[in-house]
Amino acid sequence: MTAAATSANTAPVRFDLVVPDVFPALLKVHEAVGGHGLDKKLHHLVHLRASQINGCGFCVKMHTREARQDGESNDRLDRLVVWAHVSDFSEAEKAALAWTEALTVLDPKTDYASLRGRLRALFSDEEIGALTATIGMINLWNRIQISAH
Repeated sequence: MTAAATSANTAPVRFDLVVPDVFPALLKVHEAVGGHGLDKKLHHLVHLRASQINGCGFCVKMHTREARQDGESNDRLDRLVVWAHVSDFSEAEKAALAWTEALTVLDPKTDYASLRGRLRALFSDEEIGALTATIGMINLWNRIQISAH
C-alpha cells in the first residue's frame, strides 16, 4: 500500500457544503409530490420500508419516529418488514409496498405490468405517479445518507 493510499481522506463528503444547491432542490421535489394526494401514513410506510431494504439506520430511525408522530401504530411499524405475511395492512398499502420493493430492489425478472395493474385497481394514475416519485426520492435520500457510513 502506498503512502498516498494510507493517508487518503476517507471522511464522508459534506454534500450540503459542496453541492449546496442540491438539497433545497430535493426538498422542493418532496413538496411537489406531497401535493398529489398520497395518504400521509402510506407515505411513511413507503419511506420506512425502502429505508429498511436499503439498510439506512439513520433513515429507519427518522421515518419510524415521523410515522409515530403522525399516528401510525407501533404494531404496524413492528410488522412492516413482514407486511406481505400479516393482515395489518390494507390491499392498497400492500400494493404500494410491493411497488416500493420492486422499485428499491431492481430485479430484471420483476413483472412491473402486473404490479401496475394491482396499483391501478386501488389508486389513480396521479397517485401512482406520486407514489413512484416518493419511492424514487427515498431511494436517493437513502443512498446519499448511506454514502456517509
